[in-house]
Amino acid sequence: MKVAVVGSTGMVGQVMLKVLEERNFPVTELIPVASEKSIGKKVKYKQEEFTIVSMKDAIAAKPDIAIFSAGGATSLEFAPLFAEAGTTVIDNSSAWRMDPDKKLVVPEINADVLTKEDKIIANPNCSTIQLVMVLGPLNKKYDLKRVIVSTYQSVTGTGKAAVDQLNAEISGDETIARVYPYQIFKNALPHCDVFADDDYTKEEIKLMKEPKKILGDDTFNLTATAVRVPVQGGHSESVNIEFENEFDLDEVRKILSETPGVVVVDNVKNNEYPMPLYSEGKDEVFVGRIRRDLSQPKTLNLWIVADNLRKGAATNAVQIAEYLAANNLV
Repeated sequence: MKVAVVGSTGMVGQVMLKVLEERNFPVTELIPVASEKSIGKKVKYKQEEFTIVSMKDAIAAKPDIAIFSAGGATSLEFAPLFAEAGTTVIDNSSAWRMDPDKKLVVPEINADVLTKEDKIIANPNCSTIQLVMVLGPLNKKYDLKRVIVSTYQSVTGTGKAAVDQLNAEISGDETIARVYPYQIFKNALPHCDVFADDDYTKEEIKLMKEPKKILGDDTFNLTATAVRVPVQGGHSESVNIEFENEFDLDEVRKILSETPGVVVVDNVKNNEYPMPLYSEGKDEVFVGRIRRDLSQPKTLNLWIVADNLRKGAATNAVQIAEYLAANNLV
């Protein structure tokens, strides 16, 4: 299968190449694409070096699949051109997620919505992916009524420059350019992405809208607060879920432990719970601190952690590609 990786030199693009290799995706020809300044440079895949090509050359090569992680403006401009050439695009930006004509997919939850006609498929927001991996199976059983999520997001969600800022602040280097409006070391910023007119950030708005589309259910309410923390890899979420129906805690743990891609780590007697430190480099979504909300009935508290560059971005995109290949949709 001929596969283009658009944005192959970026932080997520590099992880995409790594995940394609690790999962042994059937790549017969790799076409790495990046910005104009990177054309002619090399990227490594399976111990081989591949030359980065221009967007125009990549489209002309007519890959079967193009996995994009190059920003919304790039996706809006070039994804339709790949699609017109017959390529199926899996896009990691926010460009197409809420487009009513495009599918928004987390394979374990709603891959069955995909068809051969879907030529641009949206990969959800990193925080959304780990959230719906837990909400999906619980919604089927108990029927969601209201969800309150607070995120604790790593600097890798902003990109390499943010990682550089954190590391520079740790070492005391004050010369590096700041990505955030304040220092991130020894701090927490309740400010992920830009603020919208209603004083919510774009990240919070994504979290409030995307799960409803993925689950195909807009009957529940969801509100979010997104916070950037000085963690290098892995997003965490504190989630409060009110259901329409009563639940049993043991049954909740059983449902989640039987959900593909979810790992329950919930033994507080032995101080066992999910942490970003242990999620880094892994593809699973980890959930723990599962307990009743003592302030009102039919309500659950839990804690969700995942590697935002892998399941939150690259792995989810590659899993979509795997589903397309396995079901002859490309």
